[in-house]
Amino acid sequence: MMKGGFEVVHATLDMIQPRREPIWDFTTTTVSSIPRQQQCINSDRNELSEWVEHVTKQLIDDLPAENTETDHRGSLQLQEADTSMACEENFAPSVLGDFRPSKTVTGEEVQWNRLNEQGLSLITLLLECAVAISIDNLGEAHRMLLELTQMASPYAVSCAERVVAYFAKAMSSRVINSWLGICSPLINFKTVHSAFQGFNNVSPFIKFAHFTSNQAILEAFHRRDRVHIIDLDIMQGLQWPALFHILATRIEGPPHVTMTGFGNSMELLVETGKQLSNFAKRLGMSFEFHPVGTKFGEIDVRTVQLRRGETLAVHWLQHSLYDATGPDWKTMRLIEQLAPRVVTLVEQDLSHGGSFLDRFVGSLHYYSTMFDSLGAYLPADDPNRHRIEHCLLYREINNILAIGGPARSGEEKFKQWRSELAARNCFLQVPMSSNSMAQAQLILNMFPPAHGYRLVQGDGTLRLGWKDTSLFTASAWTSHSSR
Repeated sequence: MMKGGFEVVHATLDMIQPRREPIWDFTTTTVSSIPRQQQCINSDRNELSEWVEHVTKQLIDDLPAENTETDHRGSLQLQEADTSMACEENFAPSVLGDFRPSKTVTGEEVQWNRLNEQGLSLITLLLECAVAISIDNLGEAHRMLLELTQMASPYAVSCAERVVAYFAKAMSSRVINSWLGICSPLINFKTVHSAFQGFNNVSPFIKFAHFTSNQAILEAFHRRDRVHIIDLDIMQGLQWPALFHILATRIEGPPHVTMTGFGNSMELLVETGKQLSNFAKRLGMSFEFHPVGTKFGEIDVRTVQLRRGETLAVHWLQHSLYDATGPDWKTMRLIEQLAPRVVTLVEQDLSHGGSFLDRFVGSLHYYSTMFDSLGAYLPADDPNRHRIEHCLLYREINNILAIGGPARSGEEKFKQWRSELAARNCFLQVPMSSNSMAQAQLILNMFPPAHGYRLVQGDGTLRLGWKDTSLFTASAWTSHSSR
């Protein structure tokens, strides 16, 4: 890493954005730009998530033994379910994450008596519906879903009601899919990318992913004059202008940059390539872009045009909007074959694999936290908030719960990529540097401390969460065979 790299990043944050993309402008967003009446008074814990935990504990305690079977793959002992959603170190474990309600809340009875009765009944009914689906009692699930869709609105003031509305909609798709055996909704990528950009403007999560990864890539590219970046799901390429600017101002001069961008729409990939090429040209940097309109896990390794002497970086910002890469084991095999100098990975702290009930409980906790974080920043009637919830968060919920129907087994999805990389002899973890931590903290400074975002460094990773719940984890890895 070149000396003063972080200072250069800090000093040029207001210069690196394409003019149509205000998301890069860190200098225009201040604490005062957020109306005080929109800010929520936050307790130390996440109220909605605690509420969900409380109801889940009661429901699980009341379940008969025969109701522990899930999906079509044997049984799930709820007390021993997957614990990958539990947050390590400074993030407290959640009852929803580990199904072990071992802690008691001080003044619990008083606290829960203050909760909205209608919201409590909605969450309870939703959980009962999930259990019905998990044991294939689709008729009863359908009856409960009809009731839920009449009671919960995605436009409600209550975060709980909005969460229930979207989960009920996704579970309705799941029931229909279980009857018909198919569920393959069309994706309007322009709409998704636009909502993704809107989410980037009001939340630190995407900026956190971009800048921490950029820092790790910058350090891996130190004194390298030919570099190649593979982005496994490039979307609009919003991340890369910041890195290009720093590379173009290096003391030793800018490198030649080759980028291979993967995506589902060749039209959007070509447009992204033009935008990045124009930006690189303005910086006087040699740049070439190769679009690949196929999932990374479905290509032959020769599709990636690597040249002798190039230093390779692979980047993946994971999400649940759609399957961006194909089977995880094929994606891993290709990364192993490419032997990159650095792999930057930003994961949602959410498992895409496992049984339906596993995915339901983990995602209910995760997305209730996400909805809480948005609700603290934007009022209930804000159109941008509804667009993010409808086009992004709901799409992710639907993809986790409904896509694949009864045939979905979760076998092709790793529960945690970090664990898979660590278990293989091909990769070694590269601890996220102090500069990465400093940049992440700089990003959080854009958002008032009262909003409850928390940054934790440990085990070589950086985690960003809302209050006590970890939501995104950034890590970096290097191949033992890297060039």
